[in-house]
Amino acid sequence: MARLPCSPLLLLLVLSSQLALLVAGEFLRLPSEKDVVGTRWAVLIAGSNGYYNYRHQADVCHAYQIMKKGGLKDENIIVFMYDDIANNRDNPRPGVIINHPKGGDVYAGVPKDYTGADVNTNNFLAALLGDKSKLTGSGSGKVVSSGPDDHIFVYYADHGGPGILGMPEDEEYLYANDLVRTLEKKHAGGAGYKSLVFYLEACESGSIFEGLLPGNISVYATTAANAEESSWGTYCPGDDEGAPPPEYDTCLGDLYSVAWMEDSDAHNLNAESLKQQYERVRNRTSADGTYSLGSHVMQYGDLGLNDQSLFQYIGTNPANDNATFVQSSSSSRQLPGARVNQRDADLVHFWHKYRRSAEGSAEKVEARRRLVETMARRSRVDSSVELIGGLLFGSEEGAKVLGTVRPAGQPVVDDWGCLKSVVRRFEERCGPLTQYGMKHMRSLANICNAGVREEVMDKAASQACAASPSSLII
Repeated sequence: MARLPCSPLLLLLVLSSQLALLVAGEFLRLPSEKDVVGTRWAVLIAGSNGYYNYRHQADVCHAYQIMKKGGLKDENIIVFMYDDIANNRDNPRPGVIINHPKGGDVYAGVPKDYTGADVNTNNFLAALLGDKSKLTGSGSGKVVSSGPDDHIFVYYADHGGPGILGMPEDEEYLYANDLVRTLEKKHAGGAGYKSLVFYLEACESGSIFEGLLPGNISVYATTAANAEESSWGTYCPGDDEGAPPPEYDTCLGDLYSVAWMEDSDAHNLNAESLKQQYERVRNRTSADGTYSLGSHVMQYGDLGLNDQSLFQYIGTNPANDNATFVQSSSSSRQLPGARVNQRDADLVHFWHKYRRSAEGSAEKVEARRRLVETMARRSRVDSSVELIGGLLFGSEEGAKVLGTVRPAGQPVVDDWGCLKSVVRRFEERCGPLTQYGMKHMRSLANICNAGVREEVMDKAASQACAASPSSLII
């Protein structure tokens, strides 16, 4: 019987193809639930209140629905939200919250772990750290009781400023150094988690991690904006495509937030990495690279983690099993929407409420009052900070010193204790900064960076804000 010749080249090709199939079967297999060792945890927080901040709680409720559909258990999802939106008298759909003009209710089933005054810096950091002894108030008591094999996802939606994030109550803030210190403490000893992902929606959100978040504590963070710019609300009232239903006079979501959530809604997250989502969210949030009505999405920390799949942190909706990343690259749900600078969203709300209210009605009078008072408060905060700068550094140098932006890679301030003291002195003399006034946090940080003593700052604030602080509160 004749033997077929087999050249070394042919044999090599056959063996190579078999090896390639074996490698593909081993390494290109999509991860499944059994591949994830440990437990997935999620902490979701909306740090604002008031109907004009509807979008933050809508974002968090939507995020919860993604976690739930992804397979996370309620016992491992911790939700912080003031809970004053769904049943607010201004809500045209009582008991319902939407996060998209054509979207359904995202409020149903959301746990009320920490609401009202229990949404505060202390409880958030205690829950993140897993320290029940530090909790206050009447919340659920849930904390991230994670172990060394666990994966944690944190999502924070709120107002912010250079080096700080807001909380619902005036004169309470989460400072960047305290957040990063908590993450470092959680990581210490290697028992707190295997890896942690942090998504942050706020103005100047990059400043929370810039020059502060180490790359060696297994934390990967993305932010809605860099350290110097505002983030944006979306699905806001107006005539643009993607505006909310006409009965809504407030923004339904935030641009960065709906970008990552609508991306997560549309894809099989087994097949999508953190890096792929970051790139898609960055493109959408940038307004297709123009940044005219958008911001620079940033990433910080351990960038080596961004090759991991989203599934590892937030699971995936089984309904999307056949929706691969490539096949779903354009989602019909991604409407452009009217976009508004986060800090102007309250003005947009009051203006639209005023415009559509009946002439002579109590509602129109109230909307006008709130609009005028909000604008007046902004003006007073701006002028107070400017005057303090002039008193401390002179009329010519004041604006230059207060407006200084430190080089990339440096935190907004070196002495965080000084910054907290300066903020406290300002608010004692001039009233709360409020969500708008947080934009001036860089100016207050630069007072510390210039070496101004606390008593000197107090004297300048006293002179600049001679009126009673209570008269400045809106």
